[in-house]
Amino acid sequence: MKRKLLSTILCAAMTVTLFAGCGPVPAGGSAAAPAGDAPAETAEASADSGEIYMFISSPEYADAINELIDEYKNVAPDVTINYETTQNDYPTLLKAKLNSGEVPDIFSSTSGKEIDTYLEYSYDLSDEPIMTTMDPAVAAAMASTEQGGTGCYGFAIKGNYFGVVYNKDIFDEAGITEFPETTSALIEACEKIEAAGYKPFTTGFAEWWVFKHTYQSFVNAAADAAGISSAELVAKFEKGEAKVADYPELYDNYFDFLDLAVKYGDAKPLETDLSSEEAALANGEAAMVLGQGAWIEADCLAINPDLHIGFAGYPVTEDAAECKVISGSDQALHVAKDSANLNAVLNFVNWWYTSDYGKAWFTDVAGVVPPIVTDAPSDFEIIKQGAALTAEKGAGALAICYSTDSWHQTCGQILQSYIAGTVTKDEACSQIEEQWAAIDGAQ
Repeated sequence: MKRKLLSTILCAAMTVTLFAGCGPVPAGGSAAAPAGDAPAETAEASADSGEIYMFISSPEYADAINELIDEYKNVAPDVTINYETTQNDYPTLLKAKLNSGEVPDIFSSTSGKEIDTYLEYSYDLSDEPIMTTMDPAVAAAMASTEQGGTGCYGFAIKGNYFGVVYNKDIFDEAGITEFPETTSALIEACEKIEAAGYKPFTTGFAEWWVFKHTYQSFVNAAADAAGISSAELVAKFEKGEAKVADYPELYDNYFDFLDLAVKYGDAKPLETDLSSEEAALANGEAAMVLGQGAWIEADCLAINPDLHIGFAGYPVTEDAAECKVISGSDQALHVAKDSANLNAVLNFVNWWYTSDYGKAWFTDVAGVVPPIVTDAPSDFEIIKQGAALTAEKGAGALAICYSTDSWHQTCGQILQSYIAGTVTKDEACSQIEEQWAAIDGAQ
């Protein structure tokens, strides 16, 4: 794939920066199309020229995005999209760009709460052709709560299933016939896997975002135990009306889970990143991957095409019913409302969601849950198993959307300090509470 190197950004840990000549990303959920909606026609090819700057997170989709970029070059050869992606420090880098006036034409954030965080920079897509194919559930996650749930100020870059990805062959060899659904069963499984000569976990704890993907399952369990929604629970923390110690699922179970992952995981957990996790799972070194989901399957199969992938929810309590996968549109792309090339950006976005190639790209290239209404089947095991588990047990709430990415990044760094032994559990909980009440992700 052709890439144009435009600039270099130095970031901590596992930042990946890729540049190319045009393109975006995936997202979504699935729901029936609204009654009376007609199938969208393919967007007309654009005669635009000029450059578009796209700065997004999710480097794991870089290859798929580059394929999309190359295809769009055939549609609009005079449009150049300068594509930059990074993960580790994305919220910090994005805020620095916004504060300096360098607003990317397309940029990413968490959906839900962060739609309002970046509202002043975002174009309302409500009247664009993209809305004719966008899944209604996805569109709802892009609405502004500040404006009473109206507008569409972003579009989902991927639909996702979150849970534990595991190597079925290792489980079989260890004599584990069913994935453990309780905390005690998880401990027993770790003992069996270790006895069989394998590492039970690969953690990815070098990545701050791994913590937000695991933490949300425990947040859901805590909310269920309290008889409130996950959104209500997060709101209580943000208002300073709750303490982590008030919820055993967060204070005891989650930290016990981290301790278990360190005990039965990587020799250097804080040096293990996304690529390390994928390699450990695919090469048969580790039985379970933490903090990941549907997005890693293609990479793992590229390493080992014979890998037998399993997928399940996190065992968070002694109640097996709480072991649920999580599904939803966790990430959004924003179109800068003051873009100098707004028409070119909109043409590209509309083409991506409405053209035959763009609609097929979600399943055929990116391997994600499409953010559009479609009956297209998926060949990816995580998506198929996630859909089956959701149908059987329901899906957990996408709790990460109730906080900003700035909060998640700081929380991840606090938990990294806990794993490093530089803060105690109580100190970590106190710092998390302070950040929940203090962080405004936009400023």
